[in-house]
Amino acid sequence: MADGFRVDGFRVDGSWMLSVFVTDLQVEKKIRVKGDMHVGGVMFKLVDDLEGHDWSDHALFWPERNQWLLRTKSTLDQYSVDAEACLLFTPMHKVLRVQLPDLRHLDCRVDFSAKCFNAVIEVCKELGIRHPEELSFAKPLESQHLKYNYQSHAAGKARSVDGLPADTNTFISKNGSAHSSNNSLDGPTTPSRRLHTSGSHLNTSGTWRSNASHSPYNTMNSSLGGPGSPAHNMTMSSLDSLDSGLTHSPIVPAAQARRVMVHPHTLLERARMNVAWLDSSLSIMEQGIREYGTLLLRFKFYSFYDLDPKYDAVRINMLYEQAKWQILNEEIDCTEEEMLLFAGLQLQVNLQGSLPRLSSSRAQPPPSPPEDDVASALDQLQVKLEGTHVNGAGGSLTQVPRLADYLRFLRPRRFTLKGFKRYWFVYKDMSLYLYKSEEEADQQPYLQVDLKGCEVVPDVNIAGGKYGIKLQVPAPDGLSDMMLRCESEEQYARWVSACRLAARGRSMADSSFETEVRATQERLALQRPAPTPAISPHTLQIEPDDYVPPRFTKKLRGKLTQKILEAHANVANYGLVEAKLNYIKSWKAQPEFGISFFVVKLLKAKKEELLGIAFNRLIRMDINGNHAKTWRYDTMKAWNVNWEVRHMMVQFDGENIVFECLSSDCKVVHEFIGGYIFLQLRSKDSSQTLDHELFHKLTGGWR
Repeated sequence: MADGFRVDGFRVDGSWMLSVFVTDLQVEKKIRVKGDMHVGGVMFKLVDDLEGHDWSDHALFWPERNQWLLRTKSTLDQYSVDAEACLLFTPMHKVLRVQLPDLRHLDCRVDFSAKCFNAVIEVCKELGIRHPEELSFAKPLESQHLKYNYQSHAAGKARSVDGLPADTNTFISKNGSAHSSNNSLDGPTTPSRRLHTSGSHLNTSGTWRSNASHSPYNTMNSSLGGPGSPAHNMTMSSLDSLDSGLTHSPIVPAAQARRVMVHPHTLLERARMNVAWLDSSLSIMEQGIREYGTLLLRFKFYSFYDLDPKYDAVRINMLYEQAKWQILNEEIDCTEEEMLLFAGLQLQVNLQGSLPRLSSSRAQPPPSPPEDDVASALDQLQVKLEGTHVNGAGGSLTQVPRLADYLRFLRPRRFTLKGFKRYWFVYKDMSLYLYKSEEEADQQPYLQVDLKGCEVVPDVNIAGGKYGIKLQVPAPDGLSDMMLRCESEEQYARWVSACRLAARGRSMADSSFETEVRATQERLALQRPAPTPAISPHTLQIEPDDYVPPRFTKKLRGKLTQKILEAHANVANYGLVEAKLNYIKSWKAQPEFGISFFVVKLLKAKKEELLGIAFNRLIRMDINGNHAKTWRYDTMKAWNVNWEVRHMMVQFDGENIVFECLSSDCKVVHEFIGGYIFLQLRSKDSSQTLDHELFHKLTGGWR
């Protein structure tokens, strides 16, 4: 021992040399520290010898543990930092490549140390997207990710060190690395690589780019404002150009962006896509993303609050684009007539988008009010107090609103050749009563069915005159299937509207019944082909592959262009925003809209199943999508996770379900449920502020 040192290099006072790599200068520094030294003192000692630079935006990051050391008053011992650790001293704000719902890319500065939820809020604020709580970041997927459940493979990589939670989203793209992210569509990035543009602009491929140099970590760059600049500083020449660029999207996206999109072919593959969502409670960098990495900005929660054309031009466009790519990518199944309606609306959007701006300045219809259980309860209370609502048969609320008519009925069973039989149906108080004839309606019903909480699936073919309603009704052993057939379009509109309201726990006394009927009739009218196209096929060249999925391209080969133009004739008078809003409305009317699927295995079960999470309910299905049971949130008492075995339990009135999620981490499921509960609690006050604490309390799991 000499000069107070032990043979191994440690001092007798317990100090040791800590390695810190300064990313801006690309140099490694050694500083002498003790375990009881707080993080702020370490940074002060480090920058004491580094002059001529603003270090206010910098913090310490521990790559081996994927962890920021942000609590400056905590000691190294409290973080378990020892002599073997190598820390990074790096800017918290870094450049992130964000893919928007229209497949364009945008380079923007984001706080990599803030929770993902906060980072999304800052990005949406600069993009002009209101209600950022509906969106989130997701990692890019590749086709191979849809072939397997990644949970069993990824769970072995997740770890909890000294009580600190591991990355709950254990899926990390195979292209990710500890030092850089190669998941950009343009291929691997290196410190010497530069984007071949001068300044910031929208290039011909529809990608926002800057003259920033690509490096594994943020280096000093004047074009991006330098370290310490605001998190939402975009690489744009001005906010005006950003606004005008995002309210309209390219008709045809960059070829490579579309080529790398994953195409799920089954419900199982669609369920595996949800592995990509980032954890809202962890920072971007703690989830394997490095500077110049690519993340997808998408609407995660399908409950769109206060969609106002006056304030939401960008939001409406991005919603339209996400809906369009879900339809074209076959992430939502639809009929041929519905697909042609979507194609016609898309063509009208493209035509209107190519006209001068004044073409879309016409007054727009007010958006439909958001659906939530609280609003429904208030509406029903108002109706009961006022007693002036007119029912479907023309009577007033002095009598209970009801429907009564002859319909054809079938209860599908295996190994049966029975067809539809005609019965007299009466609907009132969210219940369906079947009688063999109208004359027997004052007797005991042949069958009585409670429709509250049922699943309603339209079965319509306008060209064939088929107006069917498939009902999946709660039963003791799951869901019981029932099929109804209506005689006319008008009859169908009223009965399917009544069934849909009953599924949401509303009766015909609800003020939205007539609105639902009119919306159904309008959708059916739009799906009916026009006698003649509004545009001659010879004056407009369209590529059918840009308007319909491959399944319809093969089926309607040679007739597709003509059918798209016929469908377009029904919507040819719509303005730009009106066409987008109608596309969104038709998207929301699809039976599979807003259901996020997960592959799960219930406790003590042998087979894998699907769990669907919607804005108001959970749906248990078999692997083929056949519904087994539905639970509504208004019957849910609690949801929590056992982090040791990573099982999730959801408590309902009189029933608990316990399951493990196989297609993603259980934290993703927990966040979906908590997120929808949070969205239902939003106030209707326009001056409301976003309650960050409540969001993380409902979605954070351990927070």
